[in-house]
Amino acid sequence: MQDLNNKVILLTGATDGIGKAAANEFARRGASLTLVGRNREKTEQVAAELTATTGNKTIEYLLCDLSRIADVKRMAQEFRARHQRLDVLVNNAGATFKQPVLGPDGYELTFALNHLAYFQLTNSLLDLLRQTPDARVVSTSSSMQARGKIELETIATSIVGSGPQAYAASKLANILFTKALQRRLNGSSAIANCFEPGMVKTRFGGFGSDQGFLLNIVYALAKPFSIAPAQGADSLIWLATAPEAAELRGQYVSKRRAITPAAQALDAQLAEDLWTFSEKLCAGITG
Repeated sequence: MQDLNNKVILLTGATDGIGKAAANEFARRGASLTLVGRNREKTEQVAAELTATTGNKTIEYLLCDLSRIADVKRMAQEFRARHQRLDVLVNNAGATFKQPVLGPDGYELTFALNHLAYFQLTNSLLDLLRQTPDARVVSTSSSMQARGKIELETIATSIVGSGPQAYAASKLANILFTKALQRRLNGSSAIANCFEPGMVKTRFGGFGSDQGFLLNIVYALAKPFSIAPAQGADSLIWLATAPEAAELRGQYVSKRRAITPAAQALDAQLAEDLWTFSEKLCAGITG
């Protein structure tokens, strides 16, 4: 099935887990696919592997350190130099850490990677999305959003608390970002949604990394019940490509169904305040 011929897709977090599974599906279906990765050797390898296994000759890649806002801006400009349209933007890259830590821009690293990179990349490409007919933005959130709490005064720079708390807050931010983004896409045919992939058996988070004694035990117990990356990518692919998903706007999705997120994720004013706050944080980073 080559139903994505001539569709331009940009995918972050494309070299592992659900991102790689989604990239394989997009490539198999004929999309003009740009993978975003941090490590050159690994990203080149994945691009070559996808080309060989799917026969798709329109796979390319861009390198970017998504923890650095200036690098996100540079990468967005490189994409714009290559493409005049953007049918699907998938904000999927992310990370979780044992403890909060400040990143290279002086912002808490979980927040920078899991929210600010989504925000800046999308904002840098917003005009392309608005002018491409029926464009879609899909962002990867998590069921951990239910445990998140956002305090704008501290979320960007505080390293107090635990790694899981920082992760939960960033995943809650993904939903607020999606809702504010959809309001900015209104008036065009573009749509934005986010989803939670479930407990996926990848190296992300607790699977294959040290998250501390208690969480390591939790992940070890959960591992037999976790799902394969291809299953975790199902809602991502559905939101990016399915005709019926076009009815959703600004929704949080689980298993191809819009569900109600945490109460704070429904706060329209907080969504706008987070957008304005993120604009200021990103504007302050120029190189």
